[in-house]
Amino acid sequence: MVGTDVLKQQVIKWRQHLHMYPELSYQEHKTAQFIYNQLKTFPHLDVKRLTETSVCAFLRGTKTEGNGHTILLRADIDALPIEEETDLSFKSQNSGVMHACGHDAHPAMLLGAAKVLAERGTDFNGEIRFVFQHAEEVTPGGAAQLVSLGIADNVDFAFALHVSPDYEVGQFAIKDGKFTAAADDFEIKLYGRGGHASTPEVSIDPLLIGSEIVMALQTIVSRKVPSIHAPVLTVAKFHCGTALNIIADTAELGGTIRSLDAKVRVEAREHLEKIVHSIAYMHGATVEIKWELGCPSVTNDKELTALSRRVASDIVGETGVKELPAPMFGTEDFADFSEVVPSSMQFIGVHNVDFGEAFPLHHPRFRIDEDALIYGVRYFENIARTLCP
Repeated sequence: MVGTDVLKQQVIKWRQHLHMYPELSYQEHKTAQFIYNQLKTFPHLDVKRLTETSVCAFLRGTKTEGNGHTILLRADIDALPIEEETDLSFKSQNSGVMHACGHDAHPAMLLGAAKVLAERGTDFNGEIRFVFQHAEEVTPGGAAQLVSLGIADNVDFAFALHVSPDYEVGQFAIKDGKFTAAADDFEIKLYGRGGHASTPEVSIDPLLIGSEIVMALQTIVSRKVPSIHAPVLTVAKFHCGTALNIIADTAELGGTIRSLDAKVRVEAREHLEKIVHSIAYMHGATVEIKWELGCPSVTNDKELTALSRRVASDIVGETGVKELPAPMFGTEDFADFSEVVPSSMQFIGVHNVDFGEAFPLHHPRFRIDEDALIYGVRYFENIARTLCP
């Protein structure tokens, strides 16, 4: 079996290659081929391409005695439409595309685990599915597609890690229950009546109406739902007008609702519809609302989270395992796995204090300390060894 130092350097090498050649969602052709080529060099794996830009590998045990399980280990592989601003020697070679969310580190760690576990051989009970998933960053995402194609069929448990710059190398952040939020994006188009700025009384001003809508939507969080279930609602786009003395005919608004509670998720959309239509009607305007419903919340199974905590503690010690204080209101389409299979997704720390500022996920200067990668490899490896003895 390959030594730890050799394995660590190999995982770093894989990560740097993936970082240099990022590809956007549903365009991960070279990324998937690179991962496929690596997996084909490992023994005992049955490697498949369920979609053009994803890769799945199956490692099946031959032991019949023992309490083995079928487990799914997942890594996402797509990049973001961001121009990289780091000074790394292996910075992105694809203009306007960057791995700014760890989707280079995730497959590198899972490749490392696949290599170690494949070299262990097949003298174990159970089955391990290594899923290198495409298109996590868009809706509809790749997880739902792979689930529809059967990758989670007959799976007992699913696991994933996500890098976090909020925690240092040698730390894991663990949480059971709700881990991420559901996300529903909205686009609002207001139709008023334009005119000259000197005679606003003869117009129906969509900018004024839109401003009133933006403020009124905040009451959904503050007044319409219980505080313990309150979603996060953000209007992030407002386009109206092109000149200083012209009242425009139309305005366009857009934003997102992030929620943890399934009932509140529906109610928040209903409240938004009522508020927008009522304000538009009151001013004599008309309105169109379009929704893009995203993935649900990632929900971590309590018993699997306890297992994740034990495995992480064995790797970095009890002091290195932190309790995530609250769900993250970002989204993750690993939720589509957690909807059908008991699951555990946790954070692995990748920041180094010597870096200075910890730039967040999706930032053009986001970076990770690659010393963290071997901890992720060992996490996946030890999860598999525990559940597929």
